Order: sequence, then C-alpha cells, then structure tokens
Amino acid sequence: MQVSRGPGKEFKESKRGFKKRAPRALKEIRKFAMKEMGTPDVRIDTRLNKAVWAKGIRNVPYRIRVRLSRKRNEDEDSPNKLYTLVTYVPVTTFKNLQTVNVDEN
Repeated sequence: MQVSRGPGKEFKESKRGFKKRAPRALKEIRKFAMKEMGTPDVRIDTRLNKAVWAKGIRNVPYRIRVRLSRKRNEDEDSPNKLYTLVTYVPVTTFKNLQTVNVDEN
C-alpha cells in the first residue's frame, strides 16, 4: 500500500547567504518530509530539484507544492523498510489549497 499526501511547503529564506539558498531549501524540504511521514530515508525527485533550482541558487520560489509518497524499500540491505519519495506538483495558484490525503494502490 502506498500513502501519498499533498501539502504545500513555504520557505522564507531570509537572513541566508545568497549562495546557500537553494541547497538550504532542499534540506528544509527533506526535513519537512521526514517529520510528516516519519521515515529517515527521503528521496527527492529530479523534477522537484529542477523546480527549486529553476531561477538559480539565489532566487528560490517562495512556495512549492509537493506530494509525499511513503513506499516500501526494495533494497534488502537497507536498515529502513520504508522511504519517502517527494515529487513536485505544479499549480497555477496557491489560494485555498489544503492538505489532501490520497490512498493509492
């Protein structure tokens, strides 16, 4: 069974050095996913990475919509049974968006 959630993540990167904003935003997304889904193994999709880095290292987007999917780990050597996959969800506007729980089979 796969569990997906669709919250939005907002980063205000004030008081950060210019050259650390995009890497810091990815660390914040990783920390958010770890807290929400309860898995220490978090994997970032390449489209999400490109969306964060789209305007360069300095100008990260103010908000981004992500989907968190908890999946079974296929690697037998891994200490974690589950991992979280974080994917990018493009939206036109952020008004009236709520967290949506999706049950995918």
